[in-house]
Amino acid sequence: MSVPDLTERLVRHIRAHGPMTIAAYMAVALHDPDCGYYARRNPLGACGDFVTAPEISQIFGELIGLWSTDLWRLMGSPNPVILAELGPGRGTLMADFLRATRHVDGLHEALRAYLVEASPLLRETQRQTLKGIEPVWVSSFDEVPDGPLLLVANEFIDALPIRQLVRGRTHWAERMVATDASSRLAFADGPESRALSLLVPSALRDAGPGAVVEICPAAATLATILAERLARQPGAALFIDYGYAEGSPGNTLTAISAHRGASVLDRPGEADLSAHVDFAAFAETARTAGAAVHGPVTQSAFLTALGAEARLAALLRNADFAQCGALETGLRRLIDPQEMGTLFKVLAVTSPGIPAPAGFGGEPC
Repeated sequence: MSVPDLTERLVRHIRAHGPMTIAAYMAVALHDPDCGYYARRNPLGACGDFVTAPEISQIFGELIGLWSTDLWRLMGSPNPVILAELGPGRGTLMADFLRATRHVDGLHEALRAYLVEASPLLRETQRQTLKGIEPVWVSSFDEVPDGPLLLVANEFIDALPIRQLVRGRTHWAERMVATDASSRLAFADGPESRALSLLVPSALRDAGPGAVVEICPAAATLATILAERLARQPGAALFIDYGYAEGSPGNTLTAISAHRGASVLDRPGEADLSAHVDFAAFAETARTAGAAVHGPVTQSAFLTALGAEARLAALLRNADFAQCGALETGLRRLIDPQEMGTLFKVLAVTSPGIPAPAGFGGEPC
């Protein structure tokens, strides 16, 4: 099935059933089994649509591996322990994680790796990257079995479907995906509703007419399920993503294709769709459900506190000229405030009673 077919199918659905929420549109555009973005494309790398931190520098995955090792020890070094990654991309983070921790006594013997990945194309890439590891692939976090847990999610929450609420004259309305007079997909605001106003965080409800607030029900569900699990069983989860530390109004829904911005509604299935993460909302949901929450802190502060500069210096000692340049440029991209350093945030969710994890005593967001 082609992209035009998906567009036509969406138009027919809207004509038959009325406008659809942005969340529903994102779910189809990204995950339709025949022509959704993740069903048809391998989005990562120079030949893809975007590059994530593990592909930029090996230091990223290595430090997360050492961070997780410290948490494993704080948990009492359980054996077995589940190592789960949400949205593992090409498997690069997991590969760097495991290489950096290969000499940790007892850790690899205890690890049971689970990769939460829906894309068949990315699963195959991960299988090639992680030859000899034999992880278990599952489609959702619900399928990860019980037990002590170490979880990593880098740039996962930003791709979860969002809803957009728009302030009207009296109450709030929901922004929908409809069709225009030319039968093209277009945004349209639904009717104002007192009930929709209750979905807007209380601190933002008095925003002026036209203000846009984004909410992510899927992220709230994940935070709740994870926190309830961590309240019952020992574990820790690390979330790294771009977004804001405190909720704020604004439209952040974007489409990326071939490393450039694209139209959200043109050619669904051909571009990645994402939105900034509301870390405050995610943290509050997890805290309410019984977990301990640490951060968010900036990615720059987190990686620096874990010793990113010292790791770079160690790598440079055995690198040639070209490798030195790539290593220095990669780390700078991750921690420079003008690059990914402050836009990206890091949040840890742990079982109550586990000491504060490394990296969360520094610069707050």
